[in-house]
Amino acid sequence: QVQVVESGGGLVQAGGSLRLSCTASGLTFDNYAMGWFRQAPGKEREGISCIDWSGFRTVFVDSVKGRFTISRDNAKNTLYLQMNGLKPEDTAMYYCAARGTSGYCSGSWPIQSDYNYWGQGTQVTVSS
Repeated sequence: QVQVVESGGGLVQAGGSLRLSCTASGLTFDNYAMGWFRQAPGKEREGISCIDWSGFRTVFVDSVKGRFTISRDNAKNTLYLQMNGLKPEDTAMYYCAARGTSGYCSGSWPIQSDYNYWGQGTQVTVSS
């Protein structure tokens, strides 16, 4: 049984930092590219970053580029999202997901149906 569990969310002031973690079990972690998604209140869930199976290739949506860093530790089956320079508009539920269609983040990486396994999310709230 596959389980994906996010942690590390919380309340932070604008300009602050948070580090999200996502631990997966029940799957061969390094077979999967991994993605981070978020859903703000009243908005659709959007992809914000993807990392390939090796950890060497990453992609980011423009709104977080230069502020967020994605990384993974395959030995620990864990994915990370380091978020710096947080803004109120970063307030959202953050989800991680395993991309079952490929171990790579192709141009279609934000397509959510490409991801087989999802966590329940962790809330990030940024106060102004």
